[in-house]
Amino acid sequence: MNNRWNQFIYKCWAPFYDAFFNNGMFYRARKKVFQDVHFSSEQRILFVGVGTGADLAFIPHEVNVTAIDYSSEMLQKAKDKYKNPSITFHQMDAQQLTFKSLSFDVVVASLILSVVPDAEQVLKEMTRVVKPKGTILIFDKFETKKKSSAFPKKIFRPFVKLLGTDIVLSFEHVFEASRDQLILKENSSVMLKGMYRKFILQKVDE
Repeated sequence: MNNRWNQFIYKCWAPFYDAFFNNGMFYRARKKVFQDVHFSSEQRILFVGVGTGADLAFIPHEVNVTAIDYSSEMLQKAKDKYKNPSITFHQMDAQQLTFKSLSFDVVVASLILSVVPDAEQVLKEMTRVVKPKGTILIFDKFETKKKSSAFPKKIFRPFVKLLGTDIVLSFEHVFEASRDQLILKENSSVMLKGMYRKFILQKVDE
């Protein structure tokens, strides 16, 4: 996957994305991810890869939110749905965030690490912009340790990547480069027998 291909494929996905990934079990999964996460009006929240804005439905209106996405078509869908003045939208590459370091209290990455060309770099950037003791919340699909499913996934991986996502991304591999700056606070199954997981990371106090 690369940014040029992702820009094309998510332009194609934009008109149909909500029907596939923001309804049914995906809606229930997102609700589960955010049900015990508490936001306050004093916090600055960054959504990396906000897509069509599905996660914003679970955020209180008074919270200061910055939301980015690489796809202008997906971002426009989010803008059309959420006119709240406390939400600011930017078209931006998650691998090269333009924000100053230590700018946000919470960074949310929902179904984005499995999409970007370089997931490790995205986590590094999220770590850079979050404040000490701040939180990084990740919801995504990752490779499971079940050997029975590993071989079929590797066979289909190149074809699935053409649709704009990776089905054998390893969280451990992504996390390794930022391990010295982050503490893993939660690793829980959300959907499809652990393929979709929720991770909560806390940045160490500098």
